[in-house]
Amino acid sequence: MLKTSLLALFAGASIFAAPLLAQDAGGGGVASRFEGRDIFALQVAADPQISPDGRSVAYVRRQGDIMTDRQKGSIWLVDVASGRQRPLVEGASQPRWSPDGRRLAYVAADAKGNAQLFVRWIAEDATVRVTGLPDSPSAITWSPDGKSIAYVMRVPGEPMKLGKAPDKPEGADWAKPLEVIDRIDYRSDGGGYVEPGYDHVFLVAADGGPSRQLTSGDYQHGGPLSWSPDGRSLLFSAVRKPDWQREVFDPEIYALDLASGAIRALTDRRGPDIAPVVSPDGARIAYLGYDDRRLSYQNTLLYVMNRDGSGVRAITAGLDRSIDRVEWAADGRSLYAQYDERGVNRVARITLDGKVSELATGLTGTGFDRPYSGGDFSVSRNGVIAFTSGSALRPADLSVVSGGKARRLTALNDDFLAHKSLGQVRELAVKAPDGREEPAWLVTPPGYQAGQKVPLVLEIHGGPHTAYGPHFSTDDQLYAAAGYAVLYTNPRGSTSYGEQFAQLIHHKYPGDDYGDLMAAVDAAIAAGVADPDNLFVTGGSGGGVLTSWIVGKTDRFRGAATQKPVINWVSEALTMDNTLFTSRYWFPKLPWEDPMGYWSRSPLSLVGNVKTPTLVVVGSEDYRTPVSESEQYYAALQIQGVPTALVKVPGASHGGIAARPSQSAAKAAAIIAWFDRYRTGTKTKTAP
Repeated sequence: MLKTSLLALFAGASIFAAPLLAQDAGGGGVASRFEGRDIFALQVAADPQISPDGRSVAYVRRQGDIMTDRQKGSIWLVDVASGRQRPLVEGASQPRWSPDGRRLAYVAADAKGNAQLFVRWIAEDATVRVTGLPDSPSAITWSPDGKSIAYVMRVPGEPMKLGKAPDKPEGADWAKPLEVIDRIDYRSDGGGYVEPGYDHVFLVAADGGPSRQLTSGDYQHGGPLSWSPDGRSLLFSAVRKPDWQREVFDPEIYALDLASGAIRALTDRRGPDIAPVVSPDGARIAYLGYDDRRLSYQNTLLYVMNRDGSGVRAITAGLDRSIDRVEWAADGRSLYAQYDERGVNRVARITLDGKVSELATGLTGTGFDRPYSGGDFSVSRNGVIAFTSGSALRPADLSVVSGGKARRLTALNDDFLAHKSLGQVRELAVKAPDGREEPAWLVTPPGYQAGQKVPLVLEIHGGPHTAYGPHFSTDDQLYAAAGYAVLYTNPRGSTSYGEQFAQLIHHKYPGDDYGDLMAAVDAAIAAGVADPDNLFVTGGSGGGVLTSWIVGKTDRFRGAATQKPVINWVSEALTMDNTLFTSRYWFPKLPWEDPMGYWSRSPLSLVGNVKTPTLVVVGSEDYRTPVSESEQYYAALQIQGVPTALVKVPGASHGGIAARPSQSAAKAAAIIAWFDRYRTGTKTKTAP
């Protein structure tokens, strides 16, 4: 479950749109269906960084390594004019251009496997290792004169000590010493139990040398970092307050004077202020944030203030969309901003008076398993935009837009996927029970013919404050290859449709979103695609919550697979990694103040109604919706006598449950096998 999101889906009467993309075998020959092993073959473009002159783009090209079962990244360089590309370095990430465009900084492992900062001279084809660090650097940022690079890195600390064990005799084999935990957020999903220490800002010469720590104290400092044009100060976001652990959702923008080391807060309001970017003339600072009203979702706005923190004003208050990232235009008169609109990210120019002009659309994220919206971009000084682009049948490639014209520079998967028979993706118009028109998409099995009725999988997104869109999904393609149609929607609570729409589930989740999801299923049946006798449901995180809620409300589904769900809101609130979040933003009271309020929205309260055979899936190192949630549900289903099984993904976190290609494929295969057990008949039905 994502930190700032809830869950919901939409439904109603249906109308099919034309397929989003036609696809055939191409090049002759018989196309094969997509299978789990194909996940290793897929490549994706990520983190596009265009050079200051707009002539080249460095990007990270990722692909699964079948021998190590991990995604590996290499940095490639693309010539914008010709589209020619060449590899620069293997096993690297975070490419960042120097201000003059002659060098590229990046992070890669040294001979001992430790992540270090490197700089490459492009024309000379020479590389130097700049650091010898004990931990991984992040948020690397060049100084305006190109002489230094700032970055963020964790500095180890000492844990709390309570008492002392007896002295151990020489050669004795004793148990490990006690672990003493005193932090509020003492573990993090994907990171495990938090080691003592704090993230700090550092500075190192661009041609190598000793690093200098710029911040200190028991505070967490985060990127991105932004230099003032004169190179005298650095801006960052942090919670530098005595009670910072209890105010973790209230970071401010700080300015660090490099000469004196003095740190000054530029913002001071109740709510997050993050991602500062200094204007080219140094007079203004753009940043993101909102006034925290303790709602489950609020739009993140773009603000601009004077260099000293005065004159704050919200630039995008009239847009009604959440801003994800911004860059200043070279003339300082406008900004480039990324935001999500109806499940598809785009880049727009936003003037200082709030006028929005869309420049690029079709941005695509770099995840494979489910069709979440996302993407990334960068802008050159002359306004050329590099971004990740894709479609429902193509993972992210690299594209550029200049002069209003967009061009795709890479075709990383075209040849491979041209010889795969993929499930086709169509838009499905749906009306929710309250009459709202809501978006939905339907993936049909390869070779599907109009009039056929096929088994349907309702696949529900997590968050729940996130959004699906017309994006590539290995899970959906694997379900389709197994003969299932796949229905996915953005119900109430989803982002990218305005703040009010997302807030419809505030303190009401799960709830009305159930009706939206059922209406979507009814629409797929009315369209003549879904076999009403062969309905199945699955979803992860927030989608797991709704899957468990649905089978407690209805018996219309023949099988279910709830993935990494929340089952009991009280236990989740007290065991998740973001300790303060659930009870602060998703419920009006604390668990012990209103236990029945938490219970009434917990899927566990409905388990006595469940008759649907339900598979439970979770990563063994999930700290967001902890493993104990899934184990509770599995135990309850067993007590209730409902057919069930518990699938654990070894070593997987909440966010990384599909990170290893083999596990991503195996998880989908397990869900398909579970559904196949309860699927009636083997022949495809034809509508009368």
